[in-house]
Amino acid sequence: MSRHAGPPRPPGAPVVPEPTYAERARTLAHLGRTGTLATLSRRHPGHPFGSVMPYALDGGGRPLLLISSMAMHTQNLEADPRASLLVTQPDWSGDPLAAGRLTLMGEARRLASGEIAEARTAYLARHPRAGYWVDFEDFAFWRLEILDAYFVGGFAAMDWLTAADYASARPDPLADAAAGIVEHMNRDHADALIAYARHFAGEAAAEATMATVDRLGFTLRLRQGERLSSVRIAFPREVVTAAQSREVLIEMLRQARAQ
Repeated sequence: MSRHAGPPRPPGAPVVPEPTYAERARTLAHLGRTGTLATLSRRHPGHPFGSVMPYALDGGGRPLLLISSMAMHTQNLEADPRASLLVTQPDWSGDPLAAGRLTLMGEARRLASGEIAEARTAYLARHPRAGYWVDFEDFAFWRLEILDAYFVGGFAAMDWLTAADYASARPDPLADAAAGIVEHMNRDHADALIAYARHFAGEAAAEATMATVDRLGFTLRLRQGERLSSVRIAFPREVVTAAQSREVLIEMLRQARAQ
């Protein structure tokens, strides 16, 4: 999927590089630990049945589930394997409709004996407390085989993803560090964010907060009087570690202040 997300750009404005929807979807799935599993009810045929569902991912981004045969969702899956898993942006405190979310649709299958060891390692790395019940006789590992995916990155940023595009994408290398970078910049460098907005985006702003950051750049939310807006700013080069992002942000601030 080559389509990019972001706020509408004025005619003739340069395209600011950012991750594709597929990359953003894989990043969101990577960051999440719990989703909402929808199965088809046995008790009420045709009705969706929603369950809170911890998950881990395999190497292709497919959700791994550790579920008990006594659970209603497991009984539903044994009768009809069709299911979907909704993952929402973790630790989001703003407008829920502006948050990222991902729906993975497919069929859930119990893992064969030869697949369990790898799945167990991946799942316990994500959910170590599951070690207390992982070996109970009524628990088994299942995997959601993805047939389709739908990603929403916020207002006016949404599209279907093919299973192949989702599987071939990779989580952003800054995914695990991004929350810390955003928190640090908003807490300690509010003046720098305003300088970035004015110099690199030509946007006058009384207030600026960093909303997202990835290997290609970052998004700012701006306030000027009663006007609220957002802008995407590109890094001068791709960064893959928190240390590299710090170096680039300092470099960009020097450039903004010098001019």
